[in-house]
Amino acid sequence: MLGVLRRKVVSSASSTSCVRKSLHTVRPAVTTSRIPSAAAVETSPLTRQCGHARNFSQLVLPGCSSNLRPERGAVINLWSSPTLPNWSRPFCANSGDQVDAVVPFMGESISDGTLAKFLKNPGDRVEVDEPIAQIETDKVTIDVTSPEAGVIQKFVAKEGDTVEPGYKVAIISKSGEGVEHVPASEKPSEKAAPQPSPPAEDKKEEKAKPQVETTPVKEKPKESSPPPPKRSPTELQLPPRERERRVPMTRLRKRVATRLKDSQNTFAMLTTFNEVDMTNLMQLRTDYKDAFVEKHGVKLGFMSGFVKAAVSALQSQPIVNAVIDGDDIIYRDYIDISIAVGTPKGLVVPVLRNAEQMNFAEIEKTINGLAKKANDGSLSIDEMAGGSFTISNGGVYGSLLSTPIINPPQSAILGMHSIVSRPMVVGGNIVPRPMMYIALTYDHRLIDGREAVFFLRRIKDVVEDPRRLLLDV
Repeated sequence: MLGVLRRKVVSSASSTSCVRKSLHTVRPAVTTSRIPSAAAVETSPLTRQCGHARNFSQLVLPGCSSNLRPERGAVINLWSSPTLPNWSRPFCANSGDQVDAVVPFMGESISDGTLAKFLKNPGDRVEVDEPIAQIETDKVTIDVTSPEAGVIQKFVAKEGDTVEPGYKVAIISKSGEGVEHVPASEKPSEKAAPQPSPPAEDKKEEKAKPQVETTPVKEKPKESSPPPPKRSPTELQLPPRERERRVPMTRLRKRVATRLKDSQNTFAMLTTFNEVDMTNLMQLRTDYKDAFVEKHGVKLGFMSGFVKAAVSALQSQPIVNAVIDGDDIIYRDYIDISIAVGTPKGLVVPVLRNAEQMNFAEIEKTINGLAKKANDGSLSIDEMAGGSFTISNGGVYGSLLSTPIINPPQSAILGMHSIVSRPMVVGGNIVPRPMMYIALTYDHRLIDGREAVFFLRRIKDVVEDPRRLLLDV
């Protein structure tokens, strides 16, 4: 028993000496280096067991400043915790509070646009994707929206500037700090800068100056101007320029003007006319308008009847649906009918895709939806691109007769006009009938008069007797 106790005492003494040697080995490595080396950690198993270093003077970690030093003798646990203490936090610059509102992508065929107007003012609160400005292009009007919710700090661009996709328009402050609200009526240029008062020394010098008497100089009498010459009665008298206003053309108006003039310069346009008795189509509308609205949720109009008639005529005369491309003729096996819509900003022509596959209800719904978008200015480029034939209804404005202009790159356009009750001979008797003049303007380089007359004749037959659509005759 005494032998066992002696062996334990000897082993504990040897362990104590080993501990002292280990501490003597570890202490210089920790105190002389800022970061504990891997070698010191591996060669000191006691350090891992104790979990602290007594003489730790300074520890510098990435992202921490050098003044963050613990006091001598402080216990810092580096190995027992899975993560190091977070002594630094990320710093956010003032620019992170600001975001830029830029011009969005406007379409493949549109490279730039004009900043038409601002919908908000500096200092206004905006939400995400809320429009703050409108860009007017050759075809559509595009909104510039706010990328983040915040307050408009300032506008970088001005109304009337030509902008491209990615151009900075406004700066949005997410927090809204330091932004003052500027009313729409108040402009920075209108604020009168205060005039600095003259210094006191200048006032004293003015008082010290002696006053010198001056004799007034007599002004010479002005010679009376000769009376204006009397104009002869035949001389043209122009109105004064003060009664005239010069307004720049919008991009849409300039684009329409260019395309219409190019159409006149390119096509050999010729117009042929016919008249249509609207009695049967109007009676069909009267008989089924209530049932049509109840089932389809849209009113039955005349445009669907003329679109179906145009589809039937284009199928019977495919040359009208074709177009010249250089020395070739392109025949289209689809029918995309463009509907001309007049808006306060100008004429736009949205397209009915695959009109040959639509029924009356689908045509009416599509036309109503496109017309609303046209008046709101929310038509997209895709909704106006293409088209193989155009229908223009000037009758909604009261037009009795007109010669429409071809919408390039198409080859023909149908013009509808107002319905007027006129005396007609029916069965040997003169009776009043609701009549409409229709006109077809076509490219005479491609379409002969024979095909143009047959085309209008087919429209007349289908509109006057809609039962032909059911029987396909």
